Amino acid sequence: MKRKNHNNRQVELPNFCHLGVNLRIALTVEAALLAGGVARAADAQAFWAEFIALSALAQPALLLTLLALCAAGRWLRGRPYPVGVGFTLALGMAVPLLASLWLNPLMAGMPPVSPAGVAMFALLLGAGLLGYFNLRARALSPAITEARLQALQARIRPHFLFNSLNAVLSLVRSDPRRAERALENMADLFRALMGDARQLASLEDEVALTRAYLELEQLRLGDRLQVAWHINKMPGDALIPPLVIQPLVENAVYHGIEPLTDGGEISLNIYRSADKVHIVVRNPLATEAGHHKGNRIALANIRERLLLHFDLDAQLKLEPLGAVYQVHIVIPYTHERTQPAPARPHRR
Repeated sequence: MKRKNHNNRQVELPNFCHLGVNLRIALTVEAALLAGGVARAADAQAFWAEFIALSALAQPALLLTLLALCAAGRWLRGRPYPVGVGFTLALGMAVPLLASLWLNPLMAGMPPVSPAGVAMFALLLGAGLLGYFNLRARALSPAITEARLQALQARIRPHFLFNSLNAVLSLVRSDPRRAERALENMADLFRALMGDARQLASLEDEVALTRAYLELEQLRLGDRLQVAWHINKMPGDALIPPLVIQPLVENAVYHGIEPLTDGGEISLNIYRSADKVHIVVRNPLATEAGHHKGNRIALANIRERLLLHFDLDAQLKLEPLGAVYQVHIVIPYTHERTQPAPARPHRR
């Protein structure tokens, strides 16, 4: 369970299965051991002996602790935040303590480590790390990211409001069913834009939203806009930050299709490989570099939200490939739902 702070931001424990979280914990532990070795050693030789001895004891304990936290992570993140913190600290003390009791007899020739000292060290370090992850999430998620998302939404709304409505008006008499479909697509898109972008959404819903956007753009661009979908291997239940695919496709339309007299094709390839989900968007690379220049707020926002949700486990690569421009996103595959998905409106 999550808790909201005074900024209305939801607070939760870090995901202890993420590479970035584990790397930061490991580096912090090593830094603490280094400081402890410096404080206790009389000279350089004694320092290295002390540091190696502490590391030989700490590394197995750290590995076991990270494995235990990862295994219990889903349960811990499902508890109320204070309860989750308490259990995390208890587990972070218990595993190193048991590991030290097991390893002490094996450390022949070295002074035994005090169980009370191990427990206190683990408690203080664990509390400091949880505080750090909380502050880091606060720095990444509230005002800056949400303000940029609001700017992104403000930029999208006028574009669709005028161009899409004009397209709908032209269809009202000639093709009323298509006009109705376009209005439904507009409703879906604006509902998503006004939603809470801090909650993860299913990949299936994000693809449906992107389809709605492309249908609206095809009303305006006609045959100039061609779309190739490669989603046979897409894990529809995978969770991703909302408004990731649609802004990428919008950039592809603005930068790759509109500048070309004959238009071109946008390709979307979404698939799962092992425990990773890949999202690849390609569009023609227009020679007019100044067309819609400066439209990179969407990419910056996507990068920040990927960092917030997945840390170092997520990647966003921008790759010009000859006459094609490619955006490649890689995120860990997860399908855990913390709340039921909102019902989509029924369509005739």
